[in-house]
Amino acid sequence: MSSITYAARDSRTMLRRNLRRMARYPSLTLYLVGGPIIFLLLFVYVFGETLGAGLGGPSGDRADYVNYVVPGIVVLTVAAAVQGTAISVAMDMYEGIIARFRTMAISRTAVLTGHVVSSLIQTMGSMAVITGVALLVGFRPNATPVEWLAAIGLLALFCLALIWLAAALGLNAKSVETASNAPTILVLLPLLGSGFVPTDSMPTALRWFAEYQPFTSVIETVRGLLLGTAVGINGVLAVGWSIGIGLASFLWARHLFNRPPRALSMLATSSARQV
Repeated sequence: MSSITYAARDSRTMLRRNLRRMARYPSLTLYLVGGPIIFLLLFVYVFGETLGAGLGGPSGDRADYVNYVVPGIVVLTVAAAVQGTAISVAMDMYEGIIARFRTMAISRTAVLTGHVVSSLIQTMGSMAVITGVALLVGFRPNATPVEWLAAIGLLALFCLALIWLAAALGLNAKSVETASNAPTILVLLPLLGSGFVPTDSMPTALRWFAEYQPFTSVIETVRGLLLGTAVGINGVLAVGWSIGIGLASFLWARHLFNRPPRALSMLATSSARQV
């Protein structure tokens, strides 16, 4: 078999391992689904009437705000997924699992690919559940099948990029606790974009940041595809951010995975000094 065939086989094995771990510990999946649903219900039923009045829509009420906020909640789910991926990778790193895999005759890319693909499946499934709940509370998209596919494709691409970033953060973390805190900024970014309120309502400095950060481009593109509003340059920016973040994160994660283990590096340094 070719090296690509071996890598694909090993990746499937690592994927099955991580899916079994998710089934064994469902609390993370419940958090990934439950957290955004709580945000959705909070912003729709507690703040929806007030925030909807400021949108200037046809009715200016909760119904308008449901349609506005759902794309932001869906993208927030992508941001929430990165914490679990970083923790999972860090646990394998510091429990010695990755060190053991390095000594085995398996593809090195397969170990991280298993983490990334399993997290992608988990996150896309969570977004499907959240979209179903959103439809129950009044979300009414008017997208065509092609626009639905485009929105799903963009969300999958952006999700893949952030999960590779989370894998790199998990490999770079000094401990599992550090890995759980490292992605926090990614969870906050959707709140500092156009996910919950229009950027026009923000102070000048914050508005400039919100308009040009990656989450806003993705949210506005998904909103435009699902609700028929103008996408404009946001579509190009969203794809560009996703590819750029994904490629840089993949290269960083691969570099971190291929570096010598810290213990071996310290031993080699100590031996060199003695010589």
